[in-house]
Amino acid sequence: MSAEPLEIHLDDQDIGRSLRQDVRVGLTAGAKWLPPRWFYDARGSELFEEITRLPEYYPTRAERAVLAERAAEIVEVTGAKTLIELGSGSSEKTRLLLDAFTRRGGLGTFVPLDVSVSALAGSTATLAADYPGLRVRGIVGDFTRHLDRLPTGGRRLVIFLGGTIGNLLPAERAEFLTGMRAALEVGDWLLIGTDLVKDPAVMVPAYDDAAGVTAEFNRNVLRVLNRELGTDFDPAAFTHVALWDPDREWIEMRLRAERPMRLRVLDLDVSFAAGEELRTEVSAKFRPEGIAAELATAGFRAERFWTDPDALFGVTLARAD
Repeated sequence: MSAEPLEIHLDDQDIGRSLRQDVRVGLTAGAKWLPPRWFYDARGSELFEEITRLPEYYPTRAERAVLAERAAEIVEVTGAKTLIELGSGSSEKTRLLLDAFTRRGGLGTFVPLDVSVSALAGSTATLAADYPGLRVRGIVGDFTRHLDRLPTGGRRLVIFLGGTIGNLLPAERAEFLTGMRAALEVGDWLLIGTDLVKDPAVMVPAYDDAAGVTAEFNRNVLRVLNRELGTDFDPAAFTHVALWDPDREWIEMRLRAERPMRLRVLDLDVSFAAGEELRTEVSAKFRPEGIAAELATAGFRAERFWTDPDALFGVTLARAD
């Protein structure tokens, strides 16, 4: 069965408007920031795939270990007819679930949602060829804006992997989970991956690897601004910084200006003092009771919680009440 034509709710104009809005707000803030979504042009996606293979970067391996061990149980408990993946990318880890559903039978539709038309077109074509009995319906959209566009009907399982929820600030997480619950019916399911609080000596190197790949990934946001907005950032003038905030229990990635600079960005004059930092990512880490409480507040009940053998990463299966 071939993949269905992509359902597009996000186009280049939408993306451009969002970028300009984020830049205008973030670079005029008292403490400058940009959201992490702007890392991910084609080069940024390549760099992130490289990061997931680094020895320091445990989350991908740990989450895959959980899914490999628990896929059959997830399929059995949920009995889902429709599988929906938010921020799907290549859907590599999702194949563990698709294989388990194929063995059991009963899954009719897979719906990957991603912001990238090209990535989604490629992955849906490949998945449709590899799972010929499955309807593959790709949606081009933003999981923070387009949850109301998810298909209805049948028992649904929504998966949100990779610890991506940790990139949202607490208020944003609450809004996302509430919106997710509103998009689901009672009895639908949410499977969510969360990186766990642990020794900073384990966490920080995952965001500051010895080979410098994460540093290049971090600086890539400046290259995106240069290309898309005609700015003149010198990425080499910024140092990659990764640090653990023990009070907020998250990792922050920042870019530190190594010299004073003044740039024209859109219609703004933006200046950096030597040593000034631009926050580019927050990656929250969770405790099992914390994610269960956040889910409960949004109207979900955590039914299962699993970790890898080293308790580095958690996967929660929650039911919409």
